[in-house]
Amino acid sequence: MLTGLEEIVEGLREHFDALDRAREEAYVLSRQVVRAASVVIKHTHRQEFDAAREQLAEARELTHRMLAALADAPELRYGGFVHDSEKEYCEAAMVFAALTGQPLPTPEELGVYGPAWINGLSEVVGELRRHVLDLIRTDRAAEAEEYLKAMENIYQTILSFDYPNAISQGLRGRSDAARGLVERTRGDLTNALQAGRLERRMKELEAKIGE
Repeated sequence: MLTGLEEIVEGLREHFDALDRAREEAYVLSRQVVRAASVVIKHTHRQEFDAAREQLAEARELTHRMLAALADAPELRYGGFVHDSEKEYCEAAMVFAALTGQPLPTPEELGVYGPAWINGLSEVVGELRRHVLDLIRTDRAAEAEEYLKAMENIYQTILSFDYPNAISQGLRGRSDAARGLVERTRGDLTNALQAGRLERRMKELEAKIGE
């Protein structure tokens, strides 16, 4: 009745063993990708651009090694920790590009899956908010307006990707988070600009009184 069962099971076991080995190798590399991407963003915010560029190259190499480890394991290529680490790499590359005035790298240039790229773009909003707040703290609120516009542009872009999560891999939730970040940043920047105008008017008034 079960003729051939052992041979079938043995073949499946070999396949599962191969998948497990590939997963273990890719998982270790994925953690390294996430760490490298985090360091890229840290250096970029500190304007340590040479260090950021060097770390970004390492993140790229690690990402490609991770994907190469899964070349024979398409079951593991999409989603899960692979998608998450690709997303972090994309975010780091785009934050570096945005804060150094370079064109955004395409998914093809980064060698990543499209959903990872668009989800990475959604998380750039949070890093741009951080940059806007840094500019406000250093009395550069007018300059920060351009970054708020970029945040709004990203939000409108990801909002247009109205697909089920099985396709967009969580983008809908990230678009909701991006909207909140944009709204809070707009409020912070508006307050800073108003305070700056008030301060200038007071100085002008003081100057007139002094005359």
